[in-house]
Formats: sequence, C-alpha cells, structure tokens
Amino acid sequence: MDRNRVVIIGAGPAGLTAAHELVEEGVKPTLLEKSGQAGGIARTEIYRGYRFDMGGHRFFTKMEKINQLWREMLEEDFLKVRRISRIYYRGRFFKYPLSISNALFNLGFIESTMILASYLNSRIRPLPEEDNFEQWVSNRFGYRLYDTFFKTYTEKVWGIPCTEIRSDWAAQRIKGLSLMVAVANALMRNQKAKTLIEEFFYPIKGPGMMWNQFAKAIDERGGEVLFHAEAISLRHNNTSLTSISYLQNGKVVEKPADHFISSMPLPRLISILDPRPPARVIEAAQGLSYRSFILVGLIIDKADLFPDQWIYIHNPDVKVGRIQNFKNWSAAMVPEQGMTSVGMEYFCTEGEGLWSLSDAELQDLAARELSELGLASRDHVIDGIVFRQPDAYPVYDYGYDTNLGIIRQYLASFDNLQSIGRNGMHRYNNMDHSMETGRLAARNILGENHCLWEINEESSYLEQEEGASPSSVLLEKIIKGTFARMDKIAFAAATGSVMGILMFVATLWLVVKGGNVIGPNLRLLGEYFTGYTVTVKGAFLAFGYSFLWGFLFGWLFAYTRNLILAFYIYRLKRKAEAFTLRDFFDQF
Repeated sequence: MDRNRVVIIGAGPAGLTAAHELVEEGVKPTLLEKSGQAGGIARTEIYRGYRFDMGGHRFFTKMEKINQLWREMLEEDFLKVRRISRIYYRGRFFKYPLSISNALFNLGFIESTMILASYLNSRIRPLPEEDNFEQWVSNRFGYRLYDTFFKTYTEKVWGIPCTEIRSDWAAQRIKGLSLMVAVANALMRNQKAKTLIEEFFYPIKGPGMMWNQFAKAIDERGGEVLFHAEAISLRHNNTSLTSISYLQNGKVVEKPADHFISSMPLPRLISILDPRPPARVIEAAQGLSYRSFILVGLIIDKADLFPDQWIYIHNPDVKVGRIQNFKNWSAAMVPEQGMTSVGMEYFCTEGEGLWSLSDAELQDLAARELSELGLASRDHVIDGIVFRQPDAYPVYDYGYDTNLGIIRQYLASFDNLQSIGRNGMHRYNNMDHSMETGRLAARNILGENHCLWEINEESSYLEQEEGASPSSVLLEKIIKGTFARMDKIAFAAATGSVMGILMFVATLWLVVKGGNVIGPNLRLLGEYFTGYTVTVKGAFLAFGYSFLWGFLFGWLFAYTRNLILAFYIYRLKRKAEAFTLRDFFDQF
C-alpha cells in the first residue's frame, strides 16, 4: 500500500498530531474536519473579541515528545500560569487541592468528626464489592466524604447515579488513593515546591491557538486540512478500507486511500461503514454512551470577579457544574481589561433536558445561577453566547466494556484502519494521551508497530513534581530493579561463610608459619570465642563462631535494608498517588 495516500478523520489534538507526524516524514495526508475550525473539544471560540475555552485545557505532560511539540508550535506564546481553583459547596469555598485547615474550618468540627468516623468504618467494614463508583470511592474515603465531595458533582457530569458508573473510571482517575493519603499529602505539602499541579502552560490566546498552528504547519508541509468536510461513508472489502466519501459545501466527494485514521466517535464510525457491519457490532456501537456539554459564555461589566481560573460547583441546588474565569487563564482572552468573561459549564445528554433549551433560556439560567452563587450580580451581565459540544465525554456505564470489546475485535479485521483519541477509543484520555495515540498511529503507517490501546491503559495519569519519574508504577519498577529485595537467609549464609573462611584460613596460616609465640594478637579472640586457640582445632572453632556471628549480622543487615527500601518505595508511591486527587475533578 502507498503510505502517501492517507486520510485522517477529525482535526482534534489526536488527528492533528497524526497528520503533523506524517508530514514531518514527507507524507502528505488529507485531514477532514466536520466543523469550521481545528481543535475539537479543545478549540477556542471567539465572540465579540472574547475568547472561550471549551472545557478549560491546561497543558502539562510527562511525554517529552508531546511537550517538545507544544513548545515548537508556540514558543514565547506558551505562558506559564499559576493555578488557582476551588470547590464551592454549601455557600463556602474549599481550596482545591486540599488544605486541611481550610477544609476543617469550612466543614466544622462535628461534620469533620463524622467524616473521620465514616472513613474508619470503611476501613473496619469495607464493602465486599467495588463494581460501581460509589462503592469504590466509599471504600477509600468513607461514605460521608463521598456523599459530600464526590456524589453531587459526579452525577452532574454523567447524568446517572454513581451506582451506575463503573468503578473502572474511578480506578483510572484516582488509582491507589485513600483519605489518609490525601490528608498526609496536604499536611506535608511544601508550599514553595513548583509542580505541574500548581503551575501549567497555556497558549496566550487559548488552546485553539495551538491547534491552528498545527493546521498551518501541516498545510505548509504539503498536507491538506479540509474544514466543513463531514465523512459520510467508508467503503471496504471486509479486510481493508478502500475509499471515503465526504460532504463539503453541499458536494459529495469520494476519495480513495490506502490508510485511514479516525478520531470520530465509535458509534459514528460504525454507522458509516459500507457494507454495514454485522448486527452485533451495530448493536454494540449503539450501546456506547456519551455525555454532552454546554458552555454559556457571559460577558460581565466588572474588572474582577474571583481569582480562580475555574471553580467546581458542588451545590445540588444549581445545575451549573463548573465556572471558568477566562481572564485568569490569560489576560489576552478578554479584549477589555475592565470587563470579565466567564464560562458556565453544563453537562447534559444530547437532545434531552438542558440541551433542548433555547440559547436565550440558557443565558438566563446561567446569569441567574451566577447571581445565586454570589459570584456576580445579574445586573452586571451585559451579553452572552451559547456553545454546544456533543459527545464530549465517553461514559463508563455497565456494559460499555463488553460493547467496546466487540467493536475493537471487529475493527481489528481491517488492516488499514486505526481509531485514535478520546472518542475514537471511547476512553477518558487526557489531551496528551490522545495526541500520543495520533503520533503512534502515524508511526505505524511509517512501518513501526505500536498497540494504541496500551497507551494510558495500565494506570491513571499521575501528575507529579517536575523532575520526578514518569509515574509511581514506573518509579517502583526502577527502584525495585536497581535495589532488588535481598534474600535474608542467602545473604546471611554468604556473610557467615566468608567470615568463617577468613578466620579459618587466618588461624591455619599462623599455625603453619609457626614461631616461638604463635599469633599473639589472634589469640585474644579466645576471650570472645570460648575454647579458641591458634591451633588446627582452633581454626575449626573460629570457623564455627565466625559463621554464626556473620550469619546473624548478615540477616540483620538484609532485614534492615529491605525494610528501609520498602518504606522509601511506599513514601514515593503515596506521594505520587496523592497528586491524582488534585487532578480528579480537572478531568471532566
């Protein structure tokens, strides 16, 4: 197959990265984007000069190739931003990441005590099963803390009870964490330490600036980026895709190709295959669910509202889930510094509830709730705009893994199709992981062999201090590989044998050497080794005594060394795991 005939569906972070990787190697792909701009859910919308980030996208990664790409694209336009974010609950602001003094003050002594009691109960009598999100979190934090900080916000995002969300998602996001880890991390946290949690990078004019630069670089190197080009049919012969048809400016265009990369939602991909897939595959695709997202942008006649980049709204009395203050991401996001723009984020299901409200109704709801929360007076809201994003979040409900398995098996039957990105894999990837799936898909076309499904599969994405190892899992492997656990008996026996042989040889050497006074210094061992003399018989006694003391010393040394190493690994793992709680809500 001709590697130059490549079609990529979707100009989000994954698709753009795949195209960029190919043009860097001289391949000239065609990139099809249904909308009129690059970036997908990571795009930046503009209204009256105000820039709105769809979802709030911090740029941080432990993948050096991705980090290098970002820096090459924007250079000095890539800002370092100091993070400020809080949780709003019951009329109070809770610092996020966790601050013990702030949390105790806001919750009060009685509620804090009840949360601790609930946690202890979960330790003594844990739930026997962890099939769903509620069970998983309750076993690690106690039911009361789960009910306070996790339940309301999580159900706002997913629109279903936490008992219907698979525990897989929680395990991916906050693997290995517990209340005690979070508390210990907050108590020991060094406020002067600079971490990827406390600082992140951000394009000066929003994330869309990054993706527009990617599209420009692809065009300049001979690739083709087509906007308003919607894929409507993928023809195949049961083993390979042969061509794609897309609709652009009211005209249907058919394009043959030898390689295909798709970042569109899997149900949509399955629906446009021609001939149609087997009934069980279609049924599996229809069984996958996505949560949609609405951002209501409000322009406010006030210079300052609150210092945060974003606030999580855990109050069940309002529908808004998260509020962004775009000026605090970058001053260039607003055209007038005497004004402020905020993004009121609503999570919903396409075609239902909030999604069906008119733009005017949504703007009215957002202005009213902003006022009810005490963040801005309704009288200061002078304008607004509504942006809708379908298929924003793949849902980990019951049955999703079975359905996904059926689809994966079917798609694997095509030798020239790769599915990438968050929606293309129905996986809650972070932005950099989505980009990595695109990059490696391109490398596969260039002759390499990467399994895209292994990316971000083993463990959650653990943010950590700059300069630290990639993750607690990898760190543990490195330490264990470098400092393998000592076998206490083997080391003790080896130490005893060496010491015994040394004393045995030393004694015999003095006996053979002879003289008027044989070994006056070595004879002093008789004060410690009962019956020892510098004789042949004494040599055997010396071997026995030395082996015994050497064995004891070796065993104690190996035991102490293993204990210290185990504690060191435990500390590093707890530290890395603690960062995942800080990142948990950010991934919505």
